[in-house]
Amino acid sequence: MSISTTVKAIQDIMRIDEGVDGDAQRISQLTWMLFLKIFDDREMEAELFEDDYISAMPEGLRWRDWAANDEGMTGETLLDFVNSKLFKSLKNLDLSTSNNPKSRILKEAFEDGFNFMKNGTLIRQVINKINEIDFNNSQDKHLFGEIYEKILKDLQNAGNAGEYYTPRAVTQFMVNMIKPQLGERILDPACGTGGFLTCALNHLRKQVKTVEEREKLSHLIMGVEKKPLPHLLCITNLLLHEIDAPKVRRDNTLANPLRNYQPSDKVEVILTNPPFGGKEEDGIEGGFPKAYQTKETADLFLVLIIHLLEVGGRGGIVLPDGNIIWGRSKDKN
Repeated sequence: MSISTTVKAIQDIMRIDEGVDGDAQRISQLTWMLFLKIFDDREMEAELFEDDYISAMPEGLRWRDWAANDEGMTGETLLDFVNSKLFKSLKNLDLSTSNNPKSRILKEAFEDGFNFMKNGTLIRQVINKINEIDFNNSQDKHLFGEIYEKILKDLQNAGNAGEYYTPRAVTQFMVNMIKPQLGERILDPACGTGGFLTCALNHLRKQVKTVEEREKLSHLIMGVEKKPLPHLLCITNLLLHEIDAPKVRRDNTLANPLRNYQPSDKVEVILTNPPFGGKEEDGIEGGFPKAYQTKETADLFLVLIIHLLEVGGRGGIVLPDGNIIWGRSKDKN
């Protein structure tokens, strides 16, 4: 069975469940389940190469512990486990006791997550379909990239077209114009589902010549996204691109006053399609210089981007009305 057929079968199962209402909830439900499966598959690969590998996932919550067995728990037992154990434990992870960066990823991924499905038997059916995909298999991983694009387009159709998704042709064009170089830090301060980050990552991979250079890639790609669903989609997207500890924060970039940024926060490249036409909450504009105080998100992001670029850094930004601008920072101001 093809991956496309598998994903369609999953969506059909979810349509039966009375708790899932509409495309947006189906996408959200599918995303957190895929995230856990992909996270576990990536950990299993890491265990093959690292003898002392320690999982960030709490005991008993790895996908292989409760979901991998097709004849494992189901019905009310499974539903109770998901709602009372899985979500509760991940939402309440104590980051003060862990130095593993993946712990933060797990906590942020589930902080505002929700299990919409109400039928444990149907949850088991979905899980068994997901188990048909091996995310460590290069062919499955490649094919799933196409399915991922379909999920993003479904998200557009659910009424969020301008918020999360930039067409691949646009991201590729902007990366080609900016030409990120290996060693440069790349930031998307409103990263949505991670289109710019993955496109830039693929661009950098073509420049990699050594194992050491490949290992440094995960430290060069950075993003921030304030909404839970696109944030989780972005993390999942980067996991599929073999970034096992994505540096993608769940936060509102604009909420951090400009004066709080340190020189170490500046980057060489910024690629982004910030939200525009919206208004920020009261007080956000107070973190910006008086001459630029506004509640228009696109204007605030433009000021922020200029502030965060290193001298000589390059930025590519999608602006209202479909315009794209790119340029180089020339001075310290």
